[in-house]
This record gives sequence, structure tokens and C-alpha cells, in this order.
Amino acid sequence: MRQTTIAKKVHNVGIGLHKGEPIRLTLEPLEAGSGIVFYRSDLGVSFKAEPKNVINTQMATVVGNEKGYISTIEHLMSAINAYGIDNIRIIVDANEIPVMDGSSASFCMLLDEAGVRELDANKKALIIKRAVEIREGDKLVRLSPSKSPKFDYTIKFSHPLIGTQHHVFEFSKKAYLKEISRARTFGFLKDVQALRSMGLALGGSLENAVVIDENKILNPEGLRFENEFVRHKILDAIGDLALVGAPILGDYTAFAGSHDLNHKLTLAVLADAKNFELVDLTAEVVREYQKVFA
Repeated sequence: MRQTTIAKKVHNVGIGLHKGEPIRLTLEPLEAGSGIVFYRSDLGVSFKAEPKNVINTQMATVVGNEKGYISTIEHLMSAINAYGIDNIRIIVDANEIPVMDGSSASFCMLLDEAGVRELDANKKALIIKRAVEIREGDKLVRLSPSKSPKFDYTIKFSHPLIGTQHHVFEFSKKAYLKEISRARTFGFLKDVQALRSMGLALGGSLENAVVIDENKILNPEGLRFENEFVRHKILDAIGDLALVGAPILGDYTAFAGSHDLNHKLTLAVLADAKNFELVDLTAEVVREYQKVFA
């Protein structure tokens, strides 16, 4: 199985969640072995999508260094992961990826427009060899060996419209497009008001998030899925885990996970070579994990 990139350069413009300003997004093909590279055109600075370049996980996953940063990368990274794209350059002219509709569906459409092209190099995958878990209080995230990788996620909120939600997603591009890509980010009205008082979430609206007050969903169209909240958490996790730089062949389990716990999990996995094996995706390996590449 070969490494991939996109077939052609594509553009889009969207609103930044926090500043509320238009952001131009461009996706460009890259050569084999380049990985996923973010570029701030307004600063002339690049950041590779790697766990070591993550500098903040408080409200989103942020990559950068002392020269600059790019925030809210997880939804785009999620789509790139689902499409199996190994090498791509992501260009923005601001400090965040546009929020689009709060899901990854718009990024999937952009990747469909770009197309996928094979390169003359073997694709690699990261096979989980032993379980690695990060636990903080009652919160946990875990990667464990599996022949049919899946995302098993549980969330628990005191809000009556969310409560406890659980979803199991068997990973494949086809299933991702149907079950996960349209799930939107969500927030509570009181939190949005607090963030705006600090000059954040200025681009947030009912067009790009599910917003909940004390007893109802404010979006007139309602939810896209009965359990859209937990599905979006899976979308985020798929994007966060993509920072390891190769498809992960293993089960992901989470209870009340977060960007921060996902980041700590990627660091923990890569910290010990006994946790994983980086392999070329030969025909034999692809057959063994055939559901992933459906």
C-alpha cells in the first residue's frame, strides 16, 4: 500500500471560531515522507503535525512554537486521518483553522474536491503492541491492541439533554463519512457568554456549533444524531491521534476524554518502543486490518 497526498491544490474561506474573522485555507500536495505540515502564510512559519509540536490543549489542539501557532486543528486533522492522507500542506493566513460548520464535513468535501493521489513510497502504520492508558481521576483514555480498530467513547454531563452517552465506532473512511463527520462541536450558552467577555468565541454561532442553555438546544434544526455530542468527541479523538504521523491500528477507549488526555496518550505511546511497531503496509498487513482500509 502506497503513501498518499492530495491530487491538486484546493482553497476555501471560513470564519475563525475565536476571532470571528475570515480565514483563507489552502491545501497543497506534498512529496512522500513529508508528513502533515501546517504553514502560517502571514508569518512565513511552518509547524509539522507531531505530538512534540503541540503547545496547548485547553480548548482545542494547538501546534506551534515561539514564532507562532495554529489553533483548532483537530477537525481538519480528523478528516485527513479518515481519508488516509499521509502528506499534505495546510496553509492559513491566521492563527486558527476556520471552524466551518463545527464538524469535519466541509473538510471532507474539500478533500473530495482535491482528490487523493498515490506516491511512490510505502505507506506506514503504527500497530499498538500493548495497552497504554492515561487516567486522571475518573477520566481515562486508552489505546490497546486490536485487529479491528474501533473508538469506544463514553461522555457524562450533568446537563439533562446530554447525560451519559456512549458510542462505538469501527474505523473506516466509509463509516466515518456516514457516522462521524457531520457531528458538530457543542457548547453551553453560559460558557459562550463568558468566553466572549474575554474576547474569545467571537465567531461562534448556531451555524457552527450546537449551543445548549439550561434546558434546551438553541439550534432550530436540532441535532443531526441523537447522540451527536459523543460522536463529535470521537471526531476530535480521531484528529488528535492523527498527530502520531501514521494510521494507528489499535482500539481507542475513552471515558470523559479531552484534547489534553489525547495528547498525553500520544506522547506516552511514542515514549516506549515496546508500545508499538511502525510497519510498512504490505498486502499481508492490509488483509489483517482490512476493515480499517475499507
